[in-house]
Amino acid sequence: MDEIKQLVAAIKKGDLKPIYFLMGDESYYIDKVSDFIENTVLDETEKGFNQMVLYGRDVTIDDIVSNAKRYPMMAERQVVIVKEAQDLSRTIEQLAKYAENPQPTTVLVLNYKYKKLDKRKALYKALKKVGVVFESKKLYENQVADWIRRVLAGKNYEISPKAAQMLVEFLGTDLSKIDNELNKLKIVLPEGTQITPNHIEENIGISKDYNNFELRKAVGQRNIVKAHQIAKYFAENPKDNPMVVSVSLLFSFFSQLLHLHGMSDKSPRSVASALKVNPYFVNEYLEASRNYPMKKVSYVIEVLREFDVKSKGVGSYAVSQGDLLKELLVKILG
Repeated sequence: MDEIKQLVAAIKKGDLKPIYFLMGDESYYIDKVSDFIENTVLDETEKGFNQMVLYGRDVTIDDIVSNAKRYPMMAERQVVIVKEAQDLSRTIEQLAKYAENPQPTTVLVLNYKYKKLDKRKALYKALKKVGVVFESKKLYENQVADWIRRVLAGKNYEISPKAAQMLVEFLGTDLSKIDNELNKLKIVLPEGTQITPNHIEENIGISKDYNNFELRKAVGQRNIVKAHQIAKYFAENPKDNPMVVSVSLLFSFFSQLLHLHGMSDKSPRSVASALKVNPYFVNEYLEASRNYPMKKVSYVIEVLREFDVKSKGVGSYAVSQGDLLKELLVKILG
């Protein structure tokens, strides 16, 4: 986030580089930086003659260089944006010669998603000397809830920890998907609102009572009735609640409990830091560790490994996902 802020601040000041190479596994920030350059570097009267958007699948490196070497018309500079530049991965090193001596009146932007340049090769070294190489890295799942909170805070919204966790559980780590859902909430909710699980349920369609987050909590509390109610709901709505996701979340949860059992300092701050969880959820983990001694946790992890294979169709062709989940819960809670 800090690197993005510095990059945007420099562009706003007019401190523009001749090449911006935006690469990495997280497309969200690549799109954000590229769109910001596309929308702000030139004014509307200049864009007609001096802004061009190309697509990697439709052009060659020679085409890109040819366009980049043009002189702007009735403007200080031109902007050339290459979207889906990863489609040129086999020939991308051919851009090195241009990068060694780029056209100073051109801002060339390459969106190189889901791939990275080899830092040992000529193109990367040339780009580092004259331009900006930005690597957009995927967030870990335990970082996404905090990212949601910071994005909303920048727009004068708050979100409860449970509501943020619901979004992560349902949408995963895809920041673009999460941002789309947050934009929907910002349309219907006034500034200053604290977004709650009820808001998520009403506007996004994620059940606040029947989701993997609540399943994990019920299992941790050994609340057999609630766990089986959720399993029944999942069985009735299998497309929205694939078992493989439930097993993955429970496996992560019990792996964290195993770590917790091995800790000498079990103060809330130490637990939150070691398990990389929001302090709001620490009591949930501490309660679960009391309900599941270390020997039981080890057993549950083995059971989850078994059911992970079964949930993917190995050795359980005639058993429905709903029945598998019920069987899994019996073994965990029994």
